[in-house]
Amino acid sequence: MDKNALKAVATSVRTLSMDAIQKANSGHPGLPMGMAELGAILYGEVLKHYPKDPGWANRDRFVLSAGHGSMLLYSLLHLSGYELTLDDIRKFRQVGSSTPGHPEYGYTPGVETTTGPLGQGVGNAVGMAIAEEYLAATFNTERKIVDHYTYALAGDGCMMEGVTSEVSSLAGHLKLGKLILFYDSNGITIEGKTSLAFTEDVLDRYDSYGWQTLEGDAYDLDGISRLIEEAKRETSKPTLILLHSTIGKGSPNKAGSHTVHGAPLGDEEILASRKNIGTPEGEDFYIAPVAQEYFAGKQESWYQKYEEWNREFEIWAKENHELKSLWDRFHNGDIGIDDLPEFKEGEALATRSASGKVLLSIAEQLPNFIGGSADLSPSNNTTMPDYGDFGPHNRKGRTLHYGVREHGMGAVANGIHLHGGLRTFTATFLVFCDYMRYSIRLAAMMKLPIIYVFTHDSIFIGEDGPTHQPVEQIASLRIIPNLLVLRPGDAQETAAAWKIAAERTDGPTALILTRQKLTVYPKQDKDWRKTVIRGAYIVKDSEGTPERVIAATGSEVNLALKALEMKEPGVQKSTRIVSMISLERFLAQDDRFRTEILPSGVPVFAVEAGVGFGWTAITGTRDRILSIDRFGESGPGNEVAELFGFTAKALADML
Repeated sequence: MDKNALKAVATSVRTLSMDAIQKANSGHPGLPMGMAELGAILYGEVLKHYPKDPGWANRDRFVLSAGHGSMLLYSLLHLSGYELTLDDIRKFRQVGSSTPGHPEYGYTPGVETTTGPLGQGVGNAVGMAIAEEYLAATFNTERKIVDHYTYALAGDGCMMEGVTSEVSSLAGHLKLGKLILFYDSNGITIEGKTSLAFTEDVLDRYDSYGWQTLEGDAYDLDGISRLIEEAKRETSKPTLILLHSTIGKGSPNKAGSHTVHGAPLGDEEILASRKNIGTPEGEDFYIAPVAQEYFAGKQESWYQKYEEWNREFEIWAKENHELKSLWDRFHNGDIGIDDLPEFKEGEALATRSASGKVLLSIAEQLPNFIGGSADLSPSNNTTMPDYGDFGPHNRKGRTLHYGVREHGMGAVANGIHLHGGLRTFTATFLVFCDYMRYSIRLAAMMKLPIIYVFTHDSIFIGEDGPTHQPVEQIASLRIIPNLLVLRPGDAQETAAAWKIAAERTDGPTALILTRQKLTVYPKQDKDWRKTVIRGAYIVKDSEGTPERVIAATGSEVNLALKALEMKEPGVQKSTRIVSMISLERFLAQDDRFRTEILPSGVPVFAVEAGVGFGWTAITGTRDRILSIDRFGESGPGNEVAELFGFTAKALADML
């Protein structure tokens, strides 16, 4: 270890960070300045990485969970040779730059995930560690082609967020020995000292989770190196390394204060800091020549390790033709779904039950498809008994048991996909999607094709009452950009919805499924399987141009068909019923398609067992929406619907 060079790297991290933040007049200098030594050791001595190939399959992963400290990461990426220039650093937090305020996946080479919402990155790291274990168990022979660590850096704020507790508990249970979490313990948050609200013993907490816990000084280079080696020697537990640090270290007047957490230092303090840390007072964005030389000298050794792995991979591929073929399937994005269960007209089953049958078919066709439920797999119908359970003693299991940890489940699922090589799903009751909402939002932002199985989708779940009867959740999911919400009306549509979700590559999909049985109805559009991907299709058409259209989703398609049967023949013949499996996908179509489904000037009625929000986009008026705009009631589902006036007769009376 060249300690002089590492100190020069740390100094350069401090100067780049404080100057970029000052130039932007926005940002968080405290963490980058406080954790510069750790960053120098990680990127210079510890990480197995190759900056010329940021997507190298066997690289170590580093997640900055405390994403507000993004300049730490950007400085290190630039210094170590990733495709991030000094001009990019100068454009920190500017529109269109590759150095946004918080790290964003897909924008900056070397950034593994979008972070900033505290604790999410810890969950992502747990997911990456799960993926590493699964892929290693699947592909390693005597040659280890999957063999890397997952590192993450969290701060006091991450430790306070509940999602961190959820995922850390799970990681300890799963004995993820190749997960190493650094805790920047500086005792400061935005409001002041952490003691205002946070006095627990974090090491004791992580001991109870089943982690190895270590402690050291954030500025002792030898000590940090020893702690990392000790963490690596423990193979049956994840490791938490608590590093005592000073926020804003290097700033003579603001270090150790909450004033340096989330605001530029100011011109005077910048000058004082340069003098204090020994850099040229008149030179901004200073990089120590020793730091540049150090990283220049690292390029060849990194390349040699990278090429060594490539050679090993080539030998492994020649020795293991079937495994190589499987590897290619895992990594080449081939996700065509061709063979799905058939469901007959007139058959009655809950869409959650149909989903369970389809999921097993998907799992058979996609060998890299893993996932699980938040302790609800028997109710969500998401068990995969033929493929085993993932756990400490079976790293090849494809069913994940998340326990009652919805928020953690969402964050972990994002990490599993971000790692590469795997597709994944999660499952819970629809009403609990609120617990995992931020993880869903991040998946949509990062364009991750996570599949969410949300069952028990309305007041029709009955006796569990308003706490478990979702009413606003479907509408709230629809407003998340890039989240595709599919609410199939019967078992056949459920199979089609799964195919859409499984073949999607540019964002997540939520499947909204019933507890109660629904009858498989005849479909007048014989090409409906091709049409449904556009969000809507005609289930029952009128004779000639319709005089009215009923747009329904999920269980309400059956309700609409029953309502129409109550009307006189003339109304029946002049009414079109549309299954609008995805309102937002339909609204995104061109005018021609939309008017083919909903002809101009024809009154549209909408019916859904949830709030009416959003449906005026097709009805034009609230008066033609049959919805539920209040919380539910405990009792048998049909009786609750009668109480609320949400019945086939009520819809028939509207027509």
